[in-house]
Amino acid sequence: MTADEVGSVDGLGSRRQTLARVKGTPLSSTSGLSGLKAVIDLDPPGAPEPLIAIRADLTDDTSVRTAVDATAGQLGGLDIPVNNAGIGAGGTVEDNPDAEWHRVLDVNVLGTVRTTRAALPYLRRSSHAAIVNTCSIASAAGLPRRALYPVGKGAVLSLTLATAADRVREGIRVDCVNPGTADTPWGTWLLDTADEVAAAVVHLASPAAASVTGIALAVDGAMRGLRPRPAVGA
Repeated sequence: MTADEVGSVDGLGSRRQTLARVKGTPLSSTSGLSGLKAVIDLDPPGAPEPLIAIRADLTDDTSVRTAVDATAGQLGGLDIPVNNAGIGAGGTVEDNPDAEWHRVLDVNVLGTVRTTRAALPYLRRSSHAAIVNTCSIASAAGLPRRALYPVGKGAVLSLTLATAADRVREGIRVDCVNPGTADTPWGTWLLDTADEVAAAVVHLASPAAASVTGIALAVDGAMRGLRPRPAVGA
């Protein structure tokens, strides 16, 4: 199986790549469970070997299509794109001008749209097609001084669900992972790490999740779903 990751070659992205290769989990050739094969990135030289590094500007549709075609050509197909590209942005709704909104959303939302659109013709030829998007707990929880970034991730969440509904009859699964913050108020044992987020992506991409589509898998230290009481004596 062949998988490629679109976006970061450091941080969470790099941890995902490493975990995928160590586990031998199918992420992008039909030659077997060979793990992650390629990274598409604006600055791909940082991708660790033996990954194929392909440059693309996610704000340009032609660049994205060319990169996806090149990836599929070198790998002999494409099974699982992992959309991990993103730009961080802080501030309230008043703090960023229109130009910054356009810049962030062009990558975080339309970048995912462009990559997914370019990958679909190849995914239709795959017997184990899946798309995994990196979303965020910010898509479903109001966070202070975080107006712009959550808008983009909320759109990615909606795109995940809509695309899952559109493609389910074609056998193409579409899911996303919602990482949380590394600062939760209820104990360090619940803090999510890069490895945990990577493991969630690998699971959604793997045959173990063959019946899973249209979900947002939270890896957030219970930030979104639980409201625990303070510890006695705290």
